[in-house]
Amino acid sequence: MSDYPTSFDREELLKCARGELFGPGNAQLPEPPMLMMDRITEISADGGPHGKGHVVAEFDIKPDLWFFGCHFPGNPIMPGCLGLDGLWQLTGFNLGWRGWQGRGYALGVGEVKLTGMVRPDRKMLTYYVDFTKAVQTRRLTMGVADGRVEADGETIYHVKDMKVALSES
Repeated sequence: MSDYPTSFDREELLKCARGELFGPGNAQLPEPPMLMMDRITEISADGGPHGKGHVVAEFDIKPDLWFFGCHFPGNPIMPGCLGLDGLWQLTGFNLGWRGWQGRGYALGVGEVKLTGMVRPDRKMLTYYVDFTKAVQTRRLTMGVADGRVEADGETIYHVKDMKVALSES
């Protein structure tokens, strides 16, 4: 399947952000501060509960992260949209990891439930992305996945039907 490793440290993720991992014009992570993970601990094209692929990643929470100072002054909370973006980032990363070509972009999400918050006293987020569909045809390259985010072991975000595509244009 993939010639890439099944785990990645922060330096390897930064290589992806610079376009050096999957090559020019292909899946690329954002650079900090929008890079929403510090490491990928597991990735596959055939794992997860549906056998269609999965990703597990971690993000270290530090009290001085950029969003705590502005969201909200006196009541710091990580914006929920950043957790969703982290899940989208990992979904697109998996498509590039499979060797599929094109730049990634989010197409949408079917359902989002936020049941907890990330405050500066949290230590780590763990992202879980479980593919329900991964399609590559002549005209379409797309992944559909469910995901969840845990903060220190407590599930705080749950999403269904995230869609990410790769496009060569």
